[in-house]
Amino acid sequence: MYVAPPVVVEAERALWAFLRDHLRGAGMTGVPETLDEQVAHHEAWLDPRLILAQTCGFPFVKRLRGRVRLVATPVYDAPGCEGFNMCSVIVMRKADAPADLAACAGLTVAINERGSNSGYNLLRAAIAPHAGGKPFFSRVVETGGHIASMAAVQRGAADLAAIDCITFDLLRRHAPERLEGLVVLDKTPYGPNLPFITRLSATDEELTALRSALKAAMTAPELLEARAVLGLKDVVVLEETAYDILLQHEQAAIRAGYSDLP
Repeated sequence: MYVAPPVVVEAERALWAFLRDHLRGAGMTGVPETLDEQVAHHEAWLDPRLILAQTCGFPFVKRLRGRVRLVATPVYDAPGCEGFNMCSVIVMRKADAPADLAACAGLTVAINERGSNSGYNLLRAAIAPHAGGKPFFSRVVETGGHIASMAAVQRGAADLAAIDCITFDLLRRHAPERLEGLVVLDKTPYGPNLPFITRLSATDEELTALRSALKAAMTAPELLEARAVLGLKDVVVLEETAYDILLQHEQAAIRAGYSDLP
């Protein structure tokens, strides 16, 4: 789910190479040599051949739970993260930023997609208390990705967007030019980080091997640089119900009369 800038891609490849070798050493078969970087993430999640993928928490609780197996939840060292939880940062053009979120009424918002937790669900939860059960934004622009949403704000096609704090931090550290002219106005409510999943048909032994490989990757000396690039410091195994907070954010917005942007 985190594939930019290029230094991040290389770190993900190094992480996979370690996991691949660890899984093969544990006797798991069918482990691919390299990551599939072409398949759309929506297609990968329910692929019956899936060994390991990362998904968004909102799709996990809305349509994947019971159709995949939850492997683990990453813990990132990034501003906006608290343990295994994360939030989104609400960004605007620095030159145009109002005093607070309530003052954004009537503006144009960019979202990556309506199924997203960080770009949509958490944003809706942040806006609902200010909306009074009425439309809040004048227009919604769907961009297809966080980086595209930030670009839309930068060029004036939108006024604000909610960006996964991990995505924002990766760009802040490795490609700060991609954030030029942007400022963080506020942050959203929290929820668990994007989980790692495998196919539903994975055996208990395979699930144990995946968790063991991920845990080993968190301390492997050869991955010190890759972990630093990714801001990845640990993985934890949560109950699936830990992600129910994302549904609670949705329901709270609905009860407030703000079921959908704008």
